[in-house]
Amino acid sequence: MAFIILKPGREKSLLRRHPWVFSGAIKTQEDSLQPGKTVDILSSDRKWLGRGAYSPESQIRVRLWSFDPDEEISSDFFRKKLERAIALRKNFEHGYSAYRLVNAESDGLPGLIADRYGDFIVCQFLSVGAEAWKKEIVALMAELLSPTGIYERSDVEVRQKEGLALCSGLLWGKEPPELVEIQEGHVRFLADLRAGHKTGFYLDQRDNRRIISEFAKGAQVLNCFAYSGGFGIFASAAGAEEVIHIDASSSALELARKNAELNRLDMTKITFSETDVFQSLRRFRDSGKSFDMVILDPPKFAESHSQLDRACRGYKDINLLAFKLLKPGGILMTFSCSGLMMPELFQKIVADAALDAGCEAHIIRRLSQAEDHPVSLNFPEGHYLKGLVCKKMI
Repeated sequence: MAFIILKPGREKSLLRRHPWVFSGAIKTQEDSLQPGKTVDILSSDRKWLGRGAYSPESQIRVRLWSFDPDEEISSDFFRKKLERAIALRKNFEHGYSAYRLVNAESDGLPGLIADRYGDFIVCQFLSVGAEAWKKEIVALMAELLSPTGIYERSDVEVRQKEGLALCSGLLWGKEPPELVEIQEGHVRFLADLRAGHKTGFYLDQRDNRRIISEFAKGAQVLNCFAYSGGFGIFASAAGAEEVIHIDASSSALELARKNAELNRLDMTKITFSETDVFQSLRRFRDSGKSFDMVILDPPKFAESHSQLDRACRGYKDINLLAFKLLKPGGILMTFSCSGLMMPELFQKIVADAALDAGCEAHIIRRLSQAEDHPVSLNFPEGHYLKGLVCKKMI
């Protein structure tokens, strides 16, 4: 077995079973290591620490598959990991038709995402290691899940950090239709598996969408970064008096409109606005428009540490404007999906926004990703979605 030796003192994270080895932690390695090859990780005094996939172009040089010295990385290994991940989601089969099956590192399969949408599975292979075992993983999912089709959406920039090209397309079975209908309780959605955001829908916000029903009845609601309308559709279904969906994408808003129609909502109470959210918020502020509820679910503002300061300014700006638009007693539901944005920092940004808006607000609920997107205790980086429900005090 090929091996990598760490520098003295750099084994501490692996002893805590964190699954990443960064390039700066490596002392020596074999010259002939190929991308995706399985390697053993040794401490500076040659003690065995773990076994993972080698990635020569990434700062995360090795992603650990196993911390068991007797565990061989083979098709049987991936079968066991997939069976365990699937078993953990059994309760979702009875309440939802779309949910996450495999959540990468937190399910012990670094770089692999797999989501179920009814009879279809959508996968992302985001690391060299996952890519190297793609054929075996797809065959196992076909056997274990018996889907109609398995579709790949590895068309995300993070693959480039691994030296991998972006790709998408059919992996097994039949290609999904243009839109697939999914169910979340009493609400239905159309998901675009072939070209939509992420794997087709924001499954990680499922639990948070349900919360909307507690606040939306009779309310005027502003749904920013609406995409296909998720939060706003739940607001309308809960009896909101007015819902305005804002997104810069015409195709996203067209899908939001289809979702509203699918649920037979009162279209006279719903507006779809194709425009920049920052500009719209300022226009509403300048016109004196106010809302009972504002939802902020922006895309990832920080892809790297170098972008974090700019991201903080962006979050501060939209939250400040949102507070200004809220009526006294109004509700702000605000999120960050940037993994680099720590919860404490996000709360500070929202607090500073309220202060600059000249208002007092209370946090009445803290939100995170849905339970089918678990976070391993040994992998805190898996906690990427942070949300706050804030009430503007009278």
